[in-house]
Amino acid sequence: MKPRAFDEMGGFGEGCRPCYAALKRWLDDAPSDLLDQRRKEAELLFRRIGITFAVYGEQAAQERLIPFDIIPRVIAGEEWRKLSLGLEQRVKALNAFLKDVYGNREIVRAGVVPEELILCNPYFRPEMAQLRLVGDIYVAIAGIDVVRVDADTFYVLEDNARTPSGVSYMLENREAMIRLFPELFARQSIAPVDGYPDELLATLHSITPRRGEEPCVVLLTPGPYNSAYYEHSFLADKLGVELVEGRDLFVRDEMVFMRTTQGPKRVDVIYSRIDDDFLDPLVFRPDSVLGVPGLMLAYRAGNVSLANAVGTGVADDKAIYSYMPEIVRFYLGEEPILQNVPTWRCREPEALAYVLDHLGDLVVKEVNGSGGYGMLVGPAADAATRRLFAEKLKRRPDNFIAQPTLALSTCPTFVGSGIAPRHVDLRPFVLTGADKVRIVPGGLTRVALVEGSLVVNSSQGGGTKDTWILGE
Repeated sequence: MKPRAFDEMGGFGEGCRPCYAALKRWLDDAPSDLLDQRRKEAELLFRRIGITFAVYGEQAAQERLIPFDIIPRVIAGEEWRKLSLGLEQRVKALNAFLKDVYGNREIVRAGVVPEELILCNPYFRPEMAQLRLVGDIYVAIAGIDVVRVDADTFYVLEDNARTPSGVSYMLENREAMIRLFPELFARQSIAPVDGYPDELLATLHSITPRRGEEPCVVLLTPGPYNSAYYEHSFLADKLGVELVEGRDLFVRDEMVFMRTTQGPKRVDVIYSRIDDDFLDPLVFRPDSVLGVPGLMLAYRAGNVSLANAVGTGVADDKAIYSYMPEIVRFYLGEEPILQNVPTWRCREPEALAYVLDHLGDLVVKEVNGSGGYGMLVGPAADAATRRLFAEKLKRRPDNFIAQPTLALSTCPTFVGSGIAPRHVDLRPFVLTGADKVRIVPGGLTRVALVEGSLVVNSSQGGGTKDTWILGE
């Protein structure tokens, strides 16, 4: 029997939860056609701004508008405080793990994490071995995907430690809601998110290798054909830094410079939105035209900082994810505040046997997969699809993990038939500098717009919501 989902407004049917009271009163009083009118206004607004993303591999409709749901998700202040403590703890552990992975590997010596999971990981970069980073910060910007199953329980679904995206939608969603529903904001205290660019810039400044003067920060993008280019240009503008491509930078005397009309300008911090493989053609892919020849030389010399650091992909591997509770205990000596979703490592024979026997009940994911691709949602798959996936598992068990099909929480969502519950997750953004950890109250709520679907990714038809953290 499919478990009943917790509704964040109505709980398990016991009535409206206090944090949603003001929103529910407004929804009850709103004229029937008002929401549809505001939805159309929101769509026009986002089209005018040009918020789109690309879907690779499709010939038609390459640029899409991510659907925006006008009914916000509400989280009580006390709930957020506990969640933010757990997020800070988790990212501290991730940074300690990465420092150790590229250092002495004490966690391997202690028998906590198998060495082959690190050395055979496609995102492991031996070039990072024994490289000291400013403040030992590997993951300056983390997007931690969180799901909820009841009033008190949040699970971490995955850790995004390479180039987490979506923060532009968090900021634009809030601006749209303030413009469309000023009366709702007047009814309650909602924590602002517009300080994120300042917090991000302060985080990037804190990891500059050159002290004593204003750091030069740039945002490195693959260019306008990248699926997240809108976000790259949006963030560069908000941060007040230059948006550059690889051809705009060069390395001389183990230092990175930016070409400007006034001549070369030294760069201290690069907020990189390029995959490691393409960063430096002299070290990684020689056919890359996106990166900067010699960048790793300057990086290893300690003359430039990268956010996030090269090689952080080891930490957002889903096999490593399964060890995160042990990783938190090993480095911090604390119990995890936020729990993992129970996970079977298919590389282990007993786990593989269990997964094969229960494919119809589980979600199976590739350890290096993302975007909702390469996964099996057992309850939604037919017998033929499950058989094909079973063959994949038998051929490459080390490439998969499996998890129970959680009853993800739902939030009221405005759909074609009116207001209806739809499943959601949450991606808060955690900024870790050499000085402190910063977490803007909120995050990107993603919503599965198809009834009954648990897949919230925009590439799979999901949408987004504004996330309201209530003040006192």
